[in-house]
Amino acid sequence: SISALLAQQMLEPRRLPFVTTLHGTDITLVGADRSYYRITRFSIEHSDGVTSISQYLKQRTLEVFKVRNQIRVITNFVNCELYQPDPERRARAELAPRGEKVLMHISNFRPVKRVGDCIRILCEVRRHVAAHLVMIGDGPEFTPAQNLAEELGVQEHVSFLGKQSHIERLLPLAHVLLLPSEMESFGLAALEAMACGVPPVAARVGGLPEVVTHGVDGFLEPVGDVGAHAARVIQLLTDRRLYDQVAGAARLTAQTRFCSTLVIPQYEQYYRELCAQATSARA
Repeated sequence: SISALLAQQMLEPRRLPFVTTLHGTDITLVGADRSYYRITRFSIEHSDGVTSISQYLKQRTLEVFKVRNQIRVITNFVNCELYQPDPERRARAELAPRGEKVLMHISNFRPVKRVGDCIRILCEVRRHVAAHLVMIGDGPEFTPAQNLAEELGVQEHVSFLGKQSHIERLLPLAHVLLLPSEMESFGLAALEAMACGVPPVAARVGGLPEVVTHGVDGFLEPVGDVGAHAARVIQLLTDRRLYDQVAGAARLTAQTRFCSTLVIPQYEQYYRELCAQATSARA
């Protein structure tokens, strides 16, 4: 929003409206840094329009920055043609050559993602089901996660793939997505997994309950409760009827609520409204 505000001032004769879209770190990180607080609040308040990717983030913004703006919630979205189930899943054997169930985690490996919990969940799951964990992404917790896997003796059952360019090719190979984050403003990884027909087992935090309906298209458990997360994974992997039901519902949720063909027009309509208001104000 700060960059947009500066651009608007540089082009002041044209009086172009600008929109601030709140994604999460702009509030959860910048909001916690008092040196950025005033300029961030100023930029939001001087935006012609403000959107938020979740109701949770909207409320959090109002609480942290005390802004007076009307904030419209327009969610994140997923390309349901790009992210979709792969019925054949032939490449799954490359991730789990022994035929294990594939658990997957995708993140930037920051502390807030609690990647260590994924390793611990795997340990619990493997007591009941042969499973392999695929970790995708990179960040400060990458090496600590590798070390933890070795400490817990499961390094042979965890693959660290680093950053990947085509997540849409890997996600359909998973049986379950693990998202034990301490905070998620929305949970895009969960949505992308759902579009691929992969049930998420995630933490009940932030905007995730707005994406995942517990017991319907995924499961939500308390942050840090490794046992509860593992129990849900085991439940999914040992009950084929339940798994198929949740996986199907996950795909349906993505298609009917968050598909790009549904959400992008909401952004376009909002921008048209703001442009019309700006034109009217100049008249």
